[in-house]
Amino acid sequence: MNTRGFIQEEAKSVPVIYEADICVLGGSCTGVFAAVRAARLGASVVIVEKQNSFGGVATSGLVNIWHSLYDTTFEQPIIGGLTAETVARLGKRGAVAEEKKSHSVGYVLNTEELKIELDELITEAGVQPFLHTMFVAPVLEDGQLTAIMVENKSGRGAIKASMFIDATGDGDLCARLQLPLTNGDRRQPPTTCAKIGGWGSGRGFDDVTGFNSLQGLDLNQALLQHKAEFDLPEGFGWGRFVPGSKDVYMYAGTRVYHADCQDGLSLTQSEIEGRRQVRAIMDMVRKYGPDNQLTLLSLPSYIGIRETRHIHCAYRLTGTDVLHGVRFDDAIANGSYRVDIHHSDKPGITFQYLNGEQAYVRPGYPVEVGRWREESAENPTFYQIPYRCLIPGTYTNLLVCGRMIDVDPVAYGAVRVMVNMNQTGEAAGVAAYLALRAERSVSDVDPQELRAVLREGGSIIL
Repeated sequence: MNTRGFIQEEAKSVPVIYEADICVLGGSCTGVFAAVRAARLGASVVIVEKQNSFGGVATSGLVNIWHSLYDTTFEQPIIGGLTAETVARLGKRGAVAEEKKSHSVGYVLNTEELKIELDELITEAGVQPFLHTMFVAPVLEDGQLTAIMVENKSGRGAIKASMFIDATGDGDLCARLQLPLTNGDRRQPPTTCAKIGGWGSGRGFDDVTGFNSLQGLDLNQALLQHKAEFDLPEGFGWGRFVPGSKDVYMYAGTRVYHADCQDGLSLTQSEIEGRRQVRAIMDMVRKYGPDNQLTLLSLPSYIGIRETRHIHCAYRLTGTDVLHGVRFDDAIANGSYRVDIHHSDKPGITFQYLNGEQAYVRPGYPVEVGRWREESAENPTFYQIPYRCLIPGTYTNLLVCGRMIDVDPVAYGAVRVMVNMNQTGEAAGVAAYLALRAERSVSDVDPQELRAVLREGGSIIL
């Protein structure tokens, strides 16, 4: 960081603008689901979000897919709860399309409708929302976390609570508390998505990349052939049409290498570079695929960040745990999405599957197929995330959920997708309520009681 000295900020009294049992910091679907589950159990809950809407990468980042709620055989449902409820609610408005038995996509969402649906979930549950509100700093009294400082159009204020859930994605609260964390230099790079009108011919999708062809142009080959002319890095492209639309396509085809999205300046540069790449891709299509009359309809309000910090918790989920389908007695989430690693040092993606297969997919090149382990008679059909991955310790009233939970790089490649992270939010909300009710530390919550209450609320607990 390039600092130019320091300015002393004068001490001043800050008003307490809200008090609640539980404060959720971060309004992604994961954060919203944490808040709603706790509120439905009877807790008073406040949720703080820096954007103008809830939904995180799904809405503000335009990523319009949720993955399968079934195991790898598509026979056993493994994910329920608020993810399944939200899908059903969106279905009433024709705002979701299901892709059955797909390892790449389970549901395609109209993410503008999702924004409104999340508003309704928050309102119905009686959660107090604060949008356009930035987290500033934690407040400690006698070594205990008692409040957070925030700032919005009304100025600076404090929100007091008994329990706190860090659902910021980047672990902002935990980082400001100087809790131990992993912040490697091989983070999965971010992507700027875009909604583009006039896209494609409407033909079928490739099940690996989800890519839909343009008229008279092989986009993967064009990107390879003309990347130097348009200053485009090799990456990976996929997308889906907005449900109900025949030509509005959400395209995720940019890749911003060497981005450190927890750093203010790097994040700024990444946003500008991502948008530049969107325009460059469209300019290339205009020049070499003139049959396509493309119109840029929407850009995200923030870049699709895949990875920043991971907070050290009571347990670190490993790639071995995921790929071998290890079962945990404190499991609070299930998943079947493959390991999916967007490389920071080379183009393309490496996929690893629970059946031992492996594939390296580099657009424009043949898929390199292999195995990460020998064939076996039986294969796991799902994996689990234990509650311990949500407990950072040190503070008895703090939990984490979402993509900054404690996982190694291989495990993260699988668990990071939204349908998995949504479940960690629900678990954090229920666990915070149980700890509050029993007046105990979050680390002392009975895992079996947590699992039982989650099941009662609609979660699938295996």
